[in-house]
Amino acid sequence: MAQELTAQELHNLAMNIVGKDLETQGFEFLGVNSKLNRNPQFVALKDKNLHFVVVRAVAYPDDADRYDPELLKKIKKHAEKFEAKTFYAGVGLGHGSDYGKPVIKDEAYTMIYNGLQEI
Repeated sequence: MAQELTAQELHNLAMNIVGKDLETQGFEFLGVNSKLNRNPQFVALKDKNLHFVVVRAVAYPDDADRYDPELLKKIKKHAEKFEAKTFYAGVGLGHGSDYGKPVIKDEAYTMIYNGLQEI
């Protein structure tokens, strides 16, 4: 029987997508937090600069690039104490054959990921 991914599984998938992108860009991970509602998901170093990255898995019809400004303002304030830059990485996830449908375990998925947005 077809089983939809849970919120945690969708979050983990989004984190894998963003994590691979960060690796490709040469980021070095100092901390990774994959628990839902624990922020930031990645604390990473690139060119001797600290980066806080907040990752969100987003389902249709929500816009993957739209974030909660209050949450990100709070994280940015925290990041500034460490002289870190803050980024948002939204990953839109949907079923492989129809983006408007949920992601099903062990089936293809569709993704919308536009990279990091600096906050």
